[in-house]
Amino acid sequence: MKAGPMELGEGKSSAPKAAVNRGVAILDFILRILAFIGTLGSAISMATTNETLPFFTQFIRFRAEYDDLPTFTFFVVANGVVSAYLLFSLPFSVFNIVRSKAQNSRILLIILDTAMLGLLSAGASAAAAIVYLAHHGNVRTNWPAICQQFNSFCERTSGSLIGSFIGVVVLILLIALSAVALSRRK
Repeated sequence: MKAGPMELGEGKSSAPKAAVNRGVAILDFILRILAFIGTLGSAISMATTNETLPFFTQFIRFRAEYDDLPTFTFFVVANGVVSAYLLFSLPFSVFNIVRSKAQNSRILLIILDTAMLGLLSAGASAAAAIVYLAHHGNVRTNWPAICQQFNSFCERTSGSLIGSFIGVVVLILLIALSAVALSRRK
């Protein structure tokens, strides 16, 4: 009898395939922790952002806080929801490490990761638009740049965007990693 040509990745032993699947699951766990740290740090950084400037006298002051703009409030809520999701998804990731052949938990994670990616990218993009206006202003709408006066406020809001966009990139990597892990299983 003649044997047909083997496809790439086919073989008699499934031990290397199981090791690769376990490695993918461990990388998934590490990326979830990284995304959790980024989104939680962004939420905390934005939620604690405020600055007060004196105006003419000590009794009249201008104050800038994150909750002055609903976009920043949405940013904090979105980052908080995504960081809570990432924390609660860690047991599923551990389950995928222990049982590298699990498919249903991986499918659930890929669906929820996609939903969280949408929420996080919406919050980060909306906040990025406001931070851009705070730095550069808009002459057509008569919105002056406020970062010359509220320098500390603008630095903190800009810094909190970094962690959130890191979370977006890591979620994209998690979705791609889960898709690759699902495609390798037969």
